Amino acid sequence: MTGFIVFPAIDLRGGNVVRLRQGDYADETVYGDDPLEVAESFVAAGATWVHMVDLDAAKGDAAVNRPVISLVASALEGRARLQVGGGVRGVSDAAALAAAGVARVVMGSAAVREPALVAEVTARVGVAVAVGLDHRGGVLATEGWMQSSGVGLAEALGAYPTAACAVITDISRDGMLVGPDIEGLSNAARSAPMPVVASGGVGTIDDIVALASIPNIEGVITGKAIYEGRFTLGEALRALESRR
Repeated sequence: MTGFIVFPAIDLRGGNVVRLRQGDYADETVYGDDPLEVAESFVAAGATWVHMVDLDAAKGDAAVNRPVISLVASALEGRARLQVGGGVRGVSDAAALAAAGVARVVMGSAAVREPALVAEVTARVGVAVAVGLDHRGGVLATEGWMQSSGVGLAEALGAYPTAACAVITDISRDGMLVGPDIEGLSNAARSAPMPVVASGGVGTIDDIVALASIPNIEGVITGKAIYEGRFTLGEALRALESRR
């Protein structure tokens, strides 16, 4: 479990902190209107990374949350790193986020459509790139999870030689608190040439501990379970520490 990262998640829509159920924009819960305050609370609890998603940009709308992302990155500088996804479609988006202080960008839909973009962004921008592989039943979804790509998760894992990691999200479990797909994630991590970050379904601290025991899983993204009071970030980090 040494080095396992818990990424507390902040999903942004219209400047608010929200969560969606299974990626459904019509099924949204608002948890606050101050993303910086939320990020600061995570860092105070021990977070070394914070994961943010620009849901507006992911859906194809304007990147209205970029100023908020920049504010959070600046405030956390030197204390925690920011990983950001949602609407990162090419070099210009990645460059804008890197200039704002983001340590790692997550490319999802664009990377699925054109895998070579990941290497191009890595080379031209110099920022670490994670590939966001969001799937339903093993088939990747794109455009804010609204379209099926027809590309299989297993097929995609080998397509990104320069990726820092693969963020694998089981859409059917996202925001549902039903537990992650341990078997599927274990299989993916075993075959992936890069580290895996698990996402979707975390409901208990035991879920996090179980993921931390799987080889090649670098970390886990968790959001709703924290917002709904299932556990605190501090409790999760202490549970991991006690098992090291």
